[in-house]
Amino acid sequence: MASFEDYDEFGNYIGGDLDSDEEEEQLQQEQAQFAPQPEARPLEGYDEEPMQGQEEMALMEVDEPVHNAVVLHEDKQYYPSASEVYGEEVETLVQEEDAQPLSEPIVAPIKVRKWTVEEKGMPETRFDKGFLLNMTGFPEFVRNVAVVGHLHHGKTALMDMLVFETHKLDWDSDQNIRYTDTHVLSRDREISIKSSPMSLILSNSYGKSHLVHLIDTPGHVNFVDEVASAIRLVDGIILVVDVVEGVMCNTEAIIRHALQEGVKITLVVNKIDRLILELRIKPADAFYKIKHTIEEVNTFISGINPDPELRLSPERGNVAFASTDMHWCFTLRSFAQMYADTYGSLDVNAFADRLWGDIWFNNETRKFTRKPADPEANRSFVHFILEPLYKLYSHVLSEQTEELKETLASLGIQLKPVMYKMDVRPLLKVVTAQFFGPSVGLVDMITEHIPSPLEATRLKVEGTWTGPMSSELAHVMQECDPEGPVMVQIAKLYHTTDAQHFRAFGRVISGTVRKGMDVKVLGEGYSPEDEEDMVKAQIEDIWISESRYVIPAEEVPAGNLVLLGGVDASIFKTATIAAMNIEDDLHIFRPIKHMTQSVLKIAIEPIAPSELPKMLAGLRSVNKSYPLVTTKVEESGEHVVIGTGELYLDCVMHDLRRLFAEIEIKVSDPVTKFAETVLETSALKCYADTPNKKNRLTMIAEPLERGIAEDIETGRVNMRMSAKERGKFFEEKYQWDLLASRSIWAFGPDDSGPNILLDDTLPSQVDKKLLGTVKEHIKQGFQWGTREGPLCDEPMRNVKFRILDASLAQEPIYRGGGQIVPTARRVCYSSFLMATPRLMEPIYYVEVQAPADCISAVYTVLARRRGHVTQDIPKAGSPLYTVKALIPVIDANGFETDLRTATQGQAFCLQTFDHWSIVPGDPTDTSIKLRPLEPASGQALARDLVLKTRRRKGLGDQISVSKYLDDEFILALSASGHADLLG
Repeated sequence: MASFEDYDEFGNYIGGDLDSDEEEEQLQQEQAQFAPQPEARPLEGYDEEPMQGQEEMALMEVDEPVHNAVVLHEDKQYYPSASEVYGEEVETLVQEEDAQPLSEPIVAPIKVRKWTVEEKGMPETRFDKGFLLNMTGFPEFVRNVAVVGHLHHGKTALMDMLVFETHKLDWDSDQNIRYTDTHVLSRDREISIKSSPMSLILSNSYGKSHLVHLIDTPGHVNFVDEVASAIRLVDGIILVVDVVEGVMCNTEAIIRHALQEGVKITLVVNKIDRLILELRIKPADAFYKIKHTIEEVNTFISGINPDPELRLSPERGNVAFASTDMHWCFTLRSFAQMYADTYGSLDVNAFADRLWGDIWFNNETRKFTRKPADPEANRSFVHFILEPLYKLYSHVLSEQTEELKETLASLGIQLKPVMYKMDVRPLLKVVTAQFFGPSVGLVDMITEHIPSPLEATRLKVEGTWTGPMSSELAHVMQECDPEGPVMVQIAKLYHTTDAQHFRAFGRVISGTVRKGMDVKVLGEGYSPEDEEDMVKAQIEDIWISESRYVIPAEEVPAGNLVLLGGVDASIFKTATIAAMNIEDDLHIFRPIKHMTQSVLKIAIEPIAPSELPKMLAGLRSVNKSYPLVTTKVEESGEHVVIGTGELYLDCVMHDLRRLFAEIEIKVSDPVTKFAETVLETSALKCYADTPNKKNRLTMIAEPLERGIAEDIETGRVNMRMSAKERGKFFEEKYQWDLLASRSIWAFGPDDSGPNILLDDTLPSQVDKKLLGTVKEHIKQGFQWGTREGPLCDEPMRNVKFRILDASLAQEPIYRGGGQIVPTARRVCYSSFLMATPRLMEPIYYVEVQAPADCISAVYTVLARRRGHVTQDIPKAGSPLYTVKALIPVIDANGFETDLRTATQGQAFCLQTFDHWSIVPGDPTDTSIKLRPLEPASGQALARDLVLKTRRRKGLGDQISVSKYLDDEFILALSASGHADLLG
């Protein structure tokens, strides 16, 4: 027998040979174990068949496992299999151990998708939310207002002040909560990026409650698209202007747009305490500064519309004074009311009338006079308002607690002892909040100078409805009838907290929107002739927006602003929602006319090509979220995003990468949109035959008169006018002859495009009836051509195409769209290239605020980027200068960073699109030699930009007019010695 020593530590036998007897015994045992059993024979007298059945059963029986059987290593089973544990019908997968990358956790953490700041529940308010919902049914007590103004002039702080008055929220009085900045980027950058609606119940000085739908808007020039969307829905604006900075470039753009849209303007002169704390000027000088700021606004308004009714003045009650940071705001009347409350019998209105302008108070006679009794005397505004305000501020800032206690006691202000130990800023806020009380003056201004929906809807419908005003539907909408058919104007889409869906924000023009009702959603491309852009949907939810929370509603009647859920799927930018039962006269509300254009362009692609579908879905969402962003696919296949400026595109890309697509994206260097134009009339009449050689079109191109393109784009003249009205416009303003102005066929590349197609054929030479049959096809070819010009596939601008001749086949089958459309485009291209083509680039208007010693640095930075200064003037009543300049958009990338570096951060600039300008040089001049990696200068610039753009888009370098001309025309040209025109 083998002993323990005969085996190694792994159990392998290492001893001597085993005895043969033992081997034999072992073999016999194994043989006996595996030997077959003797065959069972049937007994005599028994049938064989039943025995066979038993045999089969015996064979089918499974042998009980013998526990000392040899089991191979790979057949051993230590654990039950997945199918034994989970059952046969559960699918199990076996994966290699390294199938999951190390960067991916085995148990992924739960992702919380939260991209907006929200209240956890419904916050406690000083008004009842049911009362707010009931108020929607009384349109005479409803006001729709947008809070607008330049960057950092205090719009969001104004909203904070109203939120502070209406909500019982706990916050640190030293912090600006920025309640309406809900987007994560807004909070990081500390500027508003999105407009934010909020509906509040506010009481005026008579204690009457009003429902005010406010929209807080961004002040940065890059985001004026949000302002235009807000102004479309409201009846009036609160223009917030910083008293020190005064009217800035964005203030001007907003005033101009508000006047075009026909909304009422009220003014809040904000940051009055900057005159006390920063500039430290005397009360008498402060009055002049305030007056100067108000006059700046009035001068600009009267420059656009000299109507005296639009004048803003404190004695009219449409100007308020505020420091929204300190949460106070007053009008002359509300301040006069404070005196009446203190001194008893006082005619508030008569006193308020005497608090502004060149009126003095004589202390001896106790009377107001138009002339000062004493040269040292101050105007009544300084005497009764500014001096007490200065005293209040100086007492708090002096930190003399005992003196401050006495002063506050004389004003009837009681503070807890612990409050006197606070920092100056929060203490100032507490004192002024008690001194001024709630801002009833602001509410008075809103309710008295901004019309209710009952009065204003008529103007709103006349200005934005594309249908006939004589129709029954238009009449019902003008009346703001809650019983009429439902019509809602959607101007904006807001994404939900998780950024997965959108809510449509709009104004109920007529009828009553109810939860669960079926509606028609009409897109921007809808018209009664082309009903393609119409989708049926159901309103799943209705909310009243409160920025950080929403109040759900069952129904909302006409005149109110609402958020709708469930209708956003087909909405692109704006939309019209109509009741299902409206069949006749169904038109849309006009898409929004924006104050600026998207001219800065970047190309994007996902780092992982497999994530392209994700990126495209994200681009669709970004398109909905930003009113002025446009996306397109170039011929080369690259995806292009176009926005208003660097900050705008930065925010768009943040949202695309984080909110909507959650992927990594590569971004090209920014480039710009170009436009193509002509300088002269075509050198020759250009004609083109259709592919079947049965039709021929002849055209020439020439430049449009200066100003026409801008008139078309701003909507002063449009294709909806009758031919007579349009003819009169061109005849009076541009001295066109009546025949030409009445024969305008189309604008291009769309109905508000800056190019014109004219029918200049004579009835004696062309069959006008026959020409009328192909009018739509020629228009399509013209609009296609002007959308993608021949120089570098960019839109045309300032070009007038005149149809001089048309020989057409008699049979309709030979003059279909397939023949005429491409031919019309070809003849547009050839006549364009024969008319001295030029490239146009967009130009930014730049406004720089800087101290006097930085001005030379501003000039230097501008000169390096083809920019030039148009004006530099000192800012009245402040140590700053304002430099106004123009700079090409393509050279403006990184300009702001350069400027801040050169001035140690003292200069602050804003850039906004101003106009299109011709790039120096001939883009078709092949004699120009361009050197790679060297900037083109002077007359070579246009050629350089065109070639680079063509290469980027995957087009060839060759720009030749012969490509668009018929062979026989080319031969005729060569024979006549004009071959040089072919390029």
